[in-house]
Amino acid sequence: MLKITEVPHKILIIKPSALGDIVHTLPVLQTLKACYPEVEIHWVVAKGLHTFLEGHPLIHRLWIFDRQKWKKLSDLPTTLREIKQFIRGLRAEHFDVSIDLSGLLRSGLITWMAGARMRLGFSNADEGSFLFYNRKTHGDMNIHAVDRYLDLVRLLHCEVKEVVFPMPPYKLDPPVLRALPEHFVVLSPSAGKEANRWPAERFGQIAARLPFPSVIIAGAAEHELAATVERHSDGRAINMAGRTTLKELLAVISKASFMISNDTGPQHIAAALNIPVFAIFGPANPVCTGPYGSLHTVIQKKISCSPCYRWKPCSHWRCMQEISVDEVEEIIVASGVLNL
Repeated sequence: MLKITEVPHKILIIKPSALGDIVHTLPVLQTLKACYPEVEIHWVVAKGLHTFLEGHPLIHRLWIFDRQKWKKLSDLPTTLREIKQFIRGLRAEHFDVSIDLSGLLRSGLITWMAGARMRLGFSNADEGSFLFYNRKTHGDMNIHAVDRYLDLVRLLHCEVKEVVFPMPPYKLDPPVLRALPEHFVVLSPSAGKEANRWPAERFGQIAARLPFPSVIIAGAAEHELAATVERHSDGRAINMAGRTTLKELLAVISKASFMISNDTGPQHIAAALNIPVFAIFGPANPVCTGPYGSLHTVIQKKISCSPCYRWKPCSHWRCMQEISVDEVEEIIVASGVLNL
């Protein structure tokens, strides 16, 4: 095992997905590079999300795996061959340290098979992944994910002087941005879990009340969701669903006056870029996954059954249904962002 007093030459970060989790990992990247300026950092990331990290000056190499393709049993021989090549490539790098920030069986296996002498992870990680680590710390689930991830870095005796999000490079004025108004709000109505979605029509209704236009962001597969927001906006919202790359999304969010969002990846991009976020939360716990920093506002009903971590809405779905358009508007107006 690598001695804690040794200076690592190569470190592997294992955080394949999701978008918000990748953003939460950026301070780990910054802290490692500040602690060990000469270290070579590699990152295991899922195909599709790799485009967000492409060209990052602090990352020596991205290791991209096609998790969707590898799930298909119909192409098992090819999948097994590609996985074997993937692991062989990782082992050939002779990593000193691997850091598993996902804490799942798949990520734990990658951590182990990569062959690093020191394998860091959380002692309470899921799916038995903790069995693959040889240096662990307890992952405090009562703090923000960003701070929990940074606790692993402290195992390498790295001091976290400040939390910095080193964003990947992106064009400040891509063509897609030139088609938008000078001042606008970003609406992010999608979410990975259905239970985390405030009704789409309410996003449209709040857009209709704002003094300047809104831009709806979502993936191509969520075009109908975005179209519902647009229909209820009285012509005040521009539907950009599926029309931006991840790098273009960075540029759009960076120019926004503020964002109104569900618990989803783009809110974390906005928070990292210091764009004020009004985050609408239902069953999820904003202490752990809310927008990071004091600039932002969480809108959530205090009811006895929340947080509950449901994948699907329950029979009454009060935590989301009871958040009215009037309430969201009042909070936005009181914050003063409309006067900036």
